[in-house]
Amino acid sequence: MLTFEQIFGFLLAATLITASPGPDNLMVLGMGVSKGRRHGMAFGLGCALGCLSHTVLAAIGVSALIAASPVAFTALKVCGGLYLIWLGIKALRSRGGATVGDASQVGDSLSRLFFKGVFANAINPKVVLFFLSFLPQFVVPAQGHVAAQTALLGLTFTLQAAVLFGLLGYFAGAIGQWLQRKPRAGLWLDRIAGAVFVALGLRLIVAR
Repeated sequence: MLTFEQIFGFLLAATLITASPGPDNLMVLGMGVSKGRRHGMAFGLGCALGCLSHTVLAAIGVSALIAASPVAFTALKVCGGLYLIWLGIKALRSRGGATVGDASQVGDSLSRLFFKGVFANAINPKVVLFFLSFLPQFVVPAQGHVAAQTALLGLTFTLQAAVLFGLLGYFAGAIGQWLQRKPRAGLWLDRIAGAVFVALGLRLIVAR
């Protein structure tokens, strides 16, 4: 249902975007540094699994738009492309300075941290908008089963996020110290992610 080219291109872009400094992964790092690797991993896995709710919404919304009106789907792609370009410009203009936040106020229960991560991600409207902008980039309507394609892409995003966030939580101490020693590392990660966003946005707009 998904071609190798779809999966490879999607995984490459998703990994670069997930690895770039942002509220979720910096919170995972902060949790791991202040509470330990198990707590960082629990919160990170929760954040990743929260993406499943956005996957469902995207699969329903994108397939409904294609069924109702190809013109509406094109409009969604254009708006999504503009949104990705805007995110990319923000990242390119960022001055970096990513820091690992203090997570000492969060309770010690692993299950509580896990569900906090799920809830925080699931109710984030920016993540909803991102999924509706990002996933259609890799959907090929001519292959059919649009909802299934979208769902599989969303699941792939969730799995790679779970792996990356889990690793962030596990190696939080070492990664946090590295970021503190090399503040410009966050700047260059932002630059890479920004370039990816802009390229994806332009491709989304011009793709037919």
